[in-house]
Amino acid sequence: MKDADYHELIDTLFISIEEALDICEVDIDYEGAGGIMTLTMLNHTKIILNKQPPLQQLWVATKFNGHHFNYTNDVWIDERTGAEFFAFFDEAISKQAGQPVTLKLQG
Repeated sequence: MKDADYHELIDTLFISIEEALDICEVDIDYEGAGGIMTLTMLNHTKIILNKQPPLQQLWVATKFNGHHFNYTNDVWIDERTGAEFFAFFDEAISKQAGQPVTLKLQG
């Protein structure tokens, strides 16, 4: 994949997450800058997403674990667990926020 395509994919994903959080019924703060997006739950725990351009990966750090996603066959897949990003992300946010969260993100 070309670097420009990689950056466009991640930037589009981050915008999609921001838009979904804006309409989410669960209060989750977020901020993004420099290829990093930080989500802060009401219990003050964080989930951090960041670009890894040299590897063309998306890294996600939760309070429980770190995950590295590769873009394969038009989806982001966790290289360790094989989980698809969107399903993983709702589950991770729900677990960390302590309540069900469905962001209705689309790939």
